Amino acid sequence: MTKRQEEIINASIELIAENGIQGLTIKNLSRKIKVTEPAIYRHFENKTDILLTMLNNLDKAIKTLTEEILAKEKDPLKRIEKVFNLPFNIFSEHPYWVSVIFADEIFKNEEVLAVKIRQILERKENVFIKLITDARKSGQLRKDINKNHLAAMLIGSMRLTVKKWELSKFGFDLKKEGKKLLKSFLNLVKQ
Repeated sequence: MTKRQEEIINASIELIAENGIQGLTIKNLSRKIKVTEPAIYRHFENKTDILLTMLNNLDKAIKTLTEEILAKEKDPLKRIEKVFNLPFNIFSEHPYWVSVIFADEIFKNEEVLAVKIRQILERKENVFIKLITDARKSGQLRKDINKNHLAAMLIGSMRLTVKKWELSKFGFDLKKEGKKLLKSFLNLVKQ
């Protein structure tokens, strides 16, 4: 990305933080960074292109961090723990990313964004299915519950917790809540 594109992305995140996803308009963006609207269009086709770039950047960061965890950590339960806690850590440091990731009203109307979110969720689901399979092979997790259902429980509970955190205006410790949530989950499914 160019320096100007980074500036546009950062300003977009700030606008979303200040006014929600509906506050992200090319007009508001041009005012915020003090350039003309055509100047924005030289770097991005439209608002959807900006949001897609934001999602691609976040997806790349999560993918890289997940790969680092998987390369370094060998214990299957620790891998599940670290991968599960990753979004809680990222969102705690960058709370307004939640507004982008959970902007369902935009994603359902913009197919390219909906596809990207589906790809992110499918990748996360596949990672958890692999981690659950590995933990089962090592005898750490029960085998009588469908692995796809376990992955869905992890992802669904993660999304619910993050959404509640956002709706509470970030009113509780997300990292701590994530750790408690995972502990409860593991208490149910450990051997």
